[in-house]
Amino acid sequence: MEEVKDFYRAFDEEGRLDREPLEFQVNLHYIRKFLPPNGRVADIGAGPGRYALELARIGYQLDVADIMPRFLTQARERAESERLAARFSGFYEADARDLSCFSDECFDASLMLGPFYHLQHRKEREQAARELRRITKQGGVVFAAFMPRIRHLIQSLQQPEHWKPNHRIEGLRRFLDTGIFNHSDPGRFTGAYFERIEDIVPFMEDQGFRTIELVGSDGFAQALHENSIRYWREQGESTWDEMMEVICEGARSPYLLGAAAHILYIGRRS
Repeated sequence: MEEVKDFYRAFDEEGRLDREPLEFQVNLHYIRKFLPPNGRVADIGAGPGRYALELARIGYQLDVADIMPRFLTQARERAESERLAARFSGFYEADARDLSCFSDECFDASLMLGPFYHLQHRKEREQAARELRRITKQGGVVFAAFMPRIRHLIQSLQQPEHWKPNHRIEGLRRFLDTGIFNHSDPGRFTGAYFERIEDIVPFMEDQGFRTIELVGSDGFAQALHENSIRYWREQGESTWDEMMEVICEGARSPYLLGAAAHILYIGRRS
C-alpha cells in the first residue's frame, strides 16, 4: 500500500477527472439516479472529493474518507471555499478495510470508487466489502468501482513499454492469470488489481449486496478522444447534455463493459 500512497502523493487525481470527463459524468448520472431523495452519504476513497462536493451541492450530507491526507485537505478546502462545509460531517484518514471511524448502518448510501482496485488480495477486497456493507443501512444503495482485466490487457498490448512488466509475454500471462499489476518503473500507476468482469457481480452478491446495475463508466471514452469531445461541446450546452444522455444510456450495455477502463457496480445492501 505504501507504493500506492507514493503514487498518489504526486498524482493529480482532480485533474484526471477533468481530463476524462465522461467517466465522471456517467458515474454521477447513475449515482444521482439511484440515490435516495435525501440522506447521509459516505464517500470512501474519496480522493479530493469531486463526487462528494457534487452531492453536497444538491443537498446530501457527506462523510469523506481517504488514505491520503492531502486529498482530505483539498476536499475540506474546496468545501469551505464553496460554503458547503456544513454539508460535511467529517473528513477521515481511513483505509477501506477498516472503517471503524463509522458506526454500523449509519449511511443511507455509500460510495467506494477506488479502493477495490488497489486491494490485490481477495481477503482484503472481502474485508473492504464487509466494511462497506456494515456502514450502510439495510436497503441502502452502494456504488463501487472496479477496473476490468480485459481492458488493461488491451492497453498493455497496445502500449507495452508504458505498462511494464506487461511488455514481456511472461508478464502478460501472469497478469491475465492473477489480475495483479505492479509497475516495474517507479512513480507509475501500481499496486493494482484488475477484476474479471464476470466475477464482479458474484463477488459483491457473496458479500451481501443485491445487484441493481453494472455500468461501463468510460467505455465510450475509448472512442471519443479530445477532438471528438471538443466538437460536441462546441455544439452548445443542450446538444452536449443530449449527447451525454445517449452515452449514459449506452453505458448500460454489457457489450461495452470490456471497452471500459472503469466499471461501476450499483447494488443494495440486503
